[in-house]
Order: sequence, then structure tokens, then C-alpha cells
Amino acid sequence: MTTVNTTEMTTERKEAAHTEQHGPRMHWAKLAPEVFKAMLALEVAAKRGLDPVLVELVKIRASQINRCAFCLDMHVKDARKAGETEERIYLLNAWEEAAGFYTEKEQAALALTEAMTVLTEGSVPDAVYERAAAHFDEAELAHLIAVITTINAWNRFGVTTRLVPGQM
Repeated sequence: MTTVNTTEMTTERKEAAHTEQHGPRMHWAKLAPEVFKAMLALEVAAKRGLDPVLVELVKIRASQINRCAFCLDMHVKDARKAGETEERIYLLNAWEEAAGFYTEKEQAALALTEAMTVLTEGSVPDAVYERAAAHFDEAELAHLIAVITTINAWNRFGVTTRLVPGQM
């Protein structure tokens, strides 16, 4: 039998209601425009030379892990525009169990995304890095690492300031 912590659920609902009623905590991009512009420039440079669908899969997966609703909303829409299927978007949270829906290259990128996003072992395991290195040339891998780093930074801005999905 599973017990439900109603205090946590109530707190989460209150937080969600607060965000819906009041919007984000701050509009950081307006308050720090030079940082926002630098992030946009990093974003453009990071994804150069990478498959746009792969980039969006990576961004969605990191955003799922980081629980960034704003970025999830944006990148699911961007993935659709780039030609991604609904089925693969829906299964992304369980990509390892649904491995047949993703190429080996995509799986390697997703594994690297998870390792870099969570850093549970304090580093990216050699096996994960080597798996990615086997599917990406050095320049692509450098850009993939930059994309993963960039989306994690965007997620931290979004989660901390409670950016509202569909706005901005």
C-alpha cells in the first residue's frame, strides 16, 4: 500500500497555483539583458553542425530531468517543427525502455545528456563518454556537450525564476 503525503501535494498545488496566478518570480532576461544575449549567442554557436531533431531531443530530455516546464513546452513545439514524431516525444522520458524508437547515435546523446545533467557520480562516466564519442566526431561531440551545458543553464534560469510555459 502506498501512502500519499498530502502536505507535499498541497504545497505543490499551492506553488502551481501561485505560478499560474502571479507568473514568474522575475523577468531575468529584461533585468540582465547582457546575460540573455550571451546565452542566445552560446545557444546558436553550440548547436551549429548538429541535427536539429537531435538537438531538440537533448533539450527535451534535460528539461524533463530538471523539471523545467517552460523549456519543455518550448522544445516539444520546436521538435515538432523540426519534424519529430509525437510518439518519440512521448516516449523520450523512457528512452532506454523504448530504445527501438531511437537511433544508436540518439541513444548515446541521450545517455550523455542524462550523465551531464544529473552528475550523480560527480563526473560523466567513461563508458557514457566513450559511447557518445563512438557516434560523434570530435567537433560534433564538442558541440553536443555545449548544447547539453546550454540547456541546463536555460533550465536553471527557467526553474529558478518560474518562467511560465507559453509565455515570453
